[in-house]
Amino acid sequence: MRSKLVNTLAVRGLLVAIPLLAATTSLHAQTSKTSSASSEFKIGSSLEAIADPNIPRPNTKPCVVTLLSNQAFENFNNPTYTYTPPAQCPGPWAKVVFTADFSIQPGVQFDRTGQLFLGDVNIYFGTTAEPLHTQTDTWHVERDLTDYTVLFKTPQSGFASLGNIIGEDGLNSIIFGTFKLEFYPANFINPAPRTADVVLPVMQNGNDSVILNNANPEYTETFTLPANVESAYLDVIAQSQNQEEQWFLCLPNAVASSLGDCGNTAFRQVNISIDGAPAGVAPVFPWIYTGGVDPGLWSPIPGVQTLNLLPYRVDLTPFAGVLSNGQPHVVGVTVYNAFEYFSTVATLLLYEDHGSKKVTGELTENTLTDPNPVIVNNVTFDASGDASGGATVTSAQDFTIAGFVNTSHGRVTTKIQEKVNFSNVQTVTSTATQFGQTAVQTSTVNAKTTTQAGFLATSKETNVSYPFNINFLETVQSNGNIDQVSTVGQNFLRDETETLEGFPIFHSSVSNELTSGDTAVFVASPTGFSLGPNSGQTSKQTYIFKDSFGNCYSRTLTAANNELTAVADQKECKPQFFF
Repeated sequence: MRSKLVNTLAVRGLLVAIPLLAATTSLHAQTSKTSSASSEFKIGSSLEAIADPNIPRPNTKPCVVTLLSNQAFENFNNPTYTYTPPAQCPGPWAKVVFTADFSIQPGVQFDRTGQLFLGDVNIYFGTTAEPLHTQTDTWHVERDLTDYTVLFKTPQSGFASLGNIIGEDGLNSIIFGTFKLEFYPANFINPAPRTADVVLPVMQNGNDSVILNNANPEYTETFTLPANVESAYLDVIAQSQNQEEQWFLCLPNAVASSLGDCGNTAFRQVNISIDGAPAGVAPVFPWIYTGGVDPGLWSPIPGVQTLNLLPYRVDLTPFAGVLSNGQPHVVGVTVYNAFEYFSTVATLLLYEDHGSKKVTGELTENTLTDPNPVIVNNVTFDASGDASGGATVTSAQDFTIAGFVNTSHGRVTTKIQEKVNFSNVQTVTSTATQFGQTAVQTSTVNAKTTTQAGFLATSKETNVSYPFNINFLETVQSNGNIDQVSTVGQNFLRDETETLEGFPIFHSSVSNELTSGDTAVFVASPTGFSLGPNSGQTSKQTYIFKDSFGNCYSRTLTAANNELTAVADQKECKPQFFF
């Protein structure tokens, strides 16, 4: 048994369907500008409040194409749309931005997963807010799709996927969404960047979003690609679902089922393969949805990236020469240790040598192997079935992948040196009246990509880190109710440095940190438990971006008792020197 009280309550399944009480508030709109906080957020509001900046825009006037307008999501049908390139803005484009504006009616509803596809390519992936008690909740998200420019040059059909149930088990909140594409014409000040020449979805049996689990841990697709590929990348999103929605709390198989928990340990990682050989690694961010752990944690400030899951880009450029040989090639995506289950999308981006119809090349080095995690399980059970102890899983990979391609402008050699480290340390307490679990997790990728073209060598060092911790304790009270005290800390860190012949030419850093705490009460009744009023809720999110050109953005949001209490802009933006 997972625990006597949690087996009775099935807390994790119950939480996602119960709304929170909210005060009357007004709509806010996100922006990356540094205007006063009062013009964007209202103190005392319970509407979604997100510190992330909007996508920076060029100063040209955009053409806006609406894909779906005020689309209602109240079933599991996938509404379709037809896209036509904007005649007034034929290109070239300095930037292409996707925007989505959502609302959810007050009432009771699960958090839901939403995706948008154009020509089978995923252009948005996110989850929704749970509804407020008496007021329509709203939020706005954006994604920079400039690298996908070629996708938007021709008419395409598309569809939205956001399954929702109305009229069953008290669920009554309809979700609405408006989705648009903004096209910013290029000019002398805002030139069009180089973008992918080919954008291809990696699908399985025609499915755009593929379910990966114990029974189906990998999916593959076979491509015959252009003969002049110069560089290649894969954008991937792997979203945990079902029993492993909180995969970071999964335990070793030896104890997981006895505690009613998911198995395969708490280690998850996306592995990419080409023709069956390991080709790249993508860490999985510990996203928590607005119904996860305790809904009271996430109103008004949701978890990091909860409403807008960002893809991780894997560099496959060392394989460019192989991919260009005119033969069919199999691209594979797997979630290592997937339990039940991950919803996964992947998009292949190819950059061609425009000066040549045919290139040649080879993969010269590949030391990447499958992960070999180390598991230490010290969870023990006494004679009464109570459990206590800890479980640790760690993984370390250090590999090099290198290759070259002979192009119209000479031989280009790419060498990727990467270190991938993961650690999850848990403690578990399970008795007749308490169930508690803590996890401290680190996930890092330190990668250096060196490109040699003629006499010039450039390098890009990227350090990505996902520090994460969670702590919750459920306690049965004398009246039969259950209190759950929870705290969560999430952080998305990304640091990039570019050099030319060893001299740094650009540096940027992103930090997106959130902490949240709450006490939930589950009220006992003859038919089960219902979520009572929460108490002591506090949360804080700080987003900071800086680069060596002097650009800086920072915003800190704080909340208490499920209302926004303060907004601080640009406090972290002081004169600095990266180099």
